[in-house]
Formats: sequence, structure tokens, C-alpha cells
Amino acid sequence: MATPERLIATLQAYQQTEALRAAIDLDVFTAIAAGATDLRALAKRCSVSVRGLRALTNYLVTLGYLELEGGAYRLAPDAARFLDRRVATYLGGTADFYAAPLLRAGFRSVADAVRRGGSDPQKVDSMAPRNPVWLEYARGMAPLFVPPAAAVASLLEEQGIAPRRVLDLAAGHGWFGLEIARRFPDAEVTAADWPAVLAVARDHARTAGVAARFRTLPGDVFSVPLGRGYDVIVVANFLHHFAPARIRRLLRRLRASLAESGRLVLVEFVPNDDRVTPPSVAQFGLRLLATTPHGDIYTFAEFAELLKAAGFAGARLYPVAGSPERAILAERAAPAGRKSAL
Repeated sequence: MATPERLIATLQAYQQTEALRAAIDLDVFTAIAAGATDLRALAKRCSVSVRGLRALTNYLVTLGYLELEGGAYRLAPDAARFLDRRVATYLGGTADFYAAPLLRAGFRSVADAVRRGGSDPQKVDSMAPRNPVWLEYARGMAPLFVPPAAAVASLLEEQGIAPRRVLDLAAGHGWFGLEIARRFPDAEVTAADWPAVLAVARDHARTAGVAARFRTLPGDVFSVPLGRGYDVIVVANFLHHFAPARIRRLLRRLRASLAESGRLVLVEFVPNDDRVTPPSVAQFGLRLLATTPHGDIYTFAEFAELLKAAGFAGARLYPVAGSPERAILAERAAPAGRKSAL
């Protein structure tokens, strides 16, 4: 028999978001991992009231992030791996982007976005020039994308592609280009994005040990001169923000910037043809509707048509290890003797 439990849980889901954000902000997970496992010691370590902390930590127990036994708290396995600030796999910074005011504002106006077919650009537009949300993205989301970026670099190697000149368009945190630089010692990477975002990518280049082979190209990627002769252009998590006509125009610009034998790499949330699987990809479509005037998720067939219209050939779809995203490789021109897969 149907019950209202799922309905009520969904309507209250924002409370889980805020509880998790509070625990991250107060360093609760790191303090427990460091040995402050009883309530009073933990409250002292986090500089909070015992009463307030008890309500928060017990709520986190019900969500499965903490475990409680004999009056002592411990981290659940996923919390230990991703929410202890001292470990390399820490992902607490993603909260600054996933719960950013702009994204939350978009979801407070979903009904309006559904009526309009996109967000009201006067109220919510994540793609407005120099939007500060992308600085939060570059800072907070970087650890989440290092493994997928490494997988894309591996894909290039598996395909026998050894680039020397790479353009990372709308680079954000920069890791897709940086992992290519780490994989291929002769590769020089140019990252294009807004200046404030590129400052974060430059820091990551130093962390990656490839700063000497890292260049920046500040400005609007739709209009700034991109240069020519790139062996590989990477466009990760960007095209889905725009309508097909604007994507086609950008793809034509990118094709002109590639060397004759160059390759384009798209990293995108590509749904299956039914547009409801995989679930996380399908759900991303609503976020685009709520936060952009024209963004959408595109199937591989739709991307293939966009690439063909821009003059690309040989598009292929590949999984990206450790990510719900997929990579699309396309060639500037079809190799002699082989017809385009499009």
C-alpha cells in the first residue's frame, strides 16, 4: 500500500543538506577522526554547545554519516574517506558549490523555469559573465574531478593520441588539462576561462608539478582569440549550459583552432536515448533548466549531429571511469580511406 513517507522525505530533503553543511563548516567529521569521539570532547573541539551538537550529531547518525556506540561517535566509511579534512580525498569543499546561493535560488523557482522553458536571466543565470559561482566551482569541486580527468588522459593514451599542444576550454579547476600534462611530458596546456578562475587553475598546476608547461588565456571563451594548431582541445562540463545553435557556433571556432589531425574531447553528462537513465544524469537536466536560460542535457545522437554540423568527423562515445559522465572524441577531419562514423 502506498504511504506518504517518500513524499515527506523529499519535501524535507533540504534539511539534510543544511545539516551536512553545518557539520562540514564546524569540522565535526575531522574532529571525530582526530579522536574527539564523546559529546563533550567533541563540543569543546568544535567550540559549540553540547546541546546543539547532540542534535546535529544524532541527526547525522540517522543519515548514516556517523555511528554511535557506547556514547562514542565514529565516522561511517564514506564520511571517513571524503569528509575528514586531513585526507587527500576530502570533498567537503563541494558543499560551497552544490549549495551555492545561485543554485539554491534556481531551485526555489523551478515552477517558473518550467513555465518559461529555462531560468529567468534577470534573476538566475549561472552563465552570466564572471559569475562568482564558477570561482566556488574551481575551488570546491576540483578534488571530485581529478579521477575523471586522469581517466580522460588515459583514454587519449589508449587511442594512441600523444598531444603536444592542448587547449582546456572553460577550464575551471583546470584538472582535465593538467592530467593530460602529467600523462604526456611533452604536452603544453593552455587554459581558457575568466581571470579569477584561472588563478585557481594556476595554483592547481603548481600542485600537479606542471606549472612550467601551463599557460592561461583569460576572457570570454566565445570571443577571445583561441589560437591555432592545437593537437587536442578539451571541453569539460560546459556545452550543456547552452542552446544547440550557440554550441554549434562554438564548435566551429574550436575546429578552426585545431591542427589538421587534431582531436576534440567533450566530457559531458550524456543521457541514454530514453533521457531518464542514468538517473543522476537525467536529474542534472532539471538543474540546468533551473539555473540557465537555455541549458540542457544532450544525448550522444544530438551531440553527434552538432559535431557533424560544425565539420567534425568520427565521433565516438566512451565511459569515464569513476564518473557518471562520458567522453566524446571527434576528429577535425575524417582520416583518408575511412568514412565518418556520423
